[in-house]
Amino acid sequence: MPATPSSLNVAYTSTDWRGVALSNFTLSPFVLDDTLLASVEGFIQGIKFPEDDPRRAQAFHSSAWDAKRAGEQAGRSAVYWSGQSIPFGSIEHHRLVARAVRARITQSLGLRTVLMSTKGMTLVHDTGHGPEPAVTSLPAAMFCATLAQLRDELLAEAR
Repeated sequence: MPATPSSLNVAYTSTDWRGVALSNFTLSPFVLDDTLLASVEGFIQGIKFPEDDPRRAQAFHSSAWDAKRAGEQAGRSAVYWSGQSIPFGSIEHHRLVARAVRARITQSLGLRTVLMSTKGMTLVHDTGHGPEPAVTSLPAAMFCATLAQLRDELLAEAR
């Protein structure tokens, strides 16, 4: 779904800087469960590797296409976090990635402000790379719903 004046495409390909800033690809360090991560994309790709695999740290410390390429070497049967093996594409996997999205934004005053500035806009995620795979780390609808819910929470706190 392309962006309209009342919507924002949250993707690295967005024509609106706010969409790029909120994108998973953007270099934007944050901490999740005491682990320093360079980007949400790095997290998404890194958790595909077992916790003792050195490629995991490489992905965690990268962003954008470097992170995406790092994850291409990984399997797609499970992700690994906090000593657990989680089925790839499961609701538990999606919730973990959504938690990373929330952590990244809540830890940055700038990103919180950017997200709140989208008040009243429909958030969409269209990278321009065709249809989303049937099984993915975070479906576009869930990504956008996570951002919209967090935006509503932040706006309510600001009142």
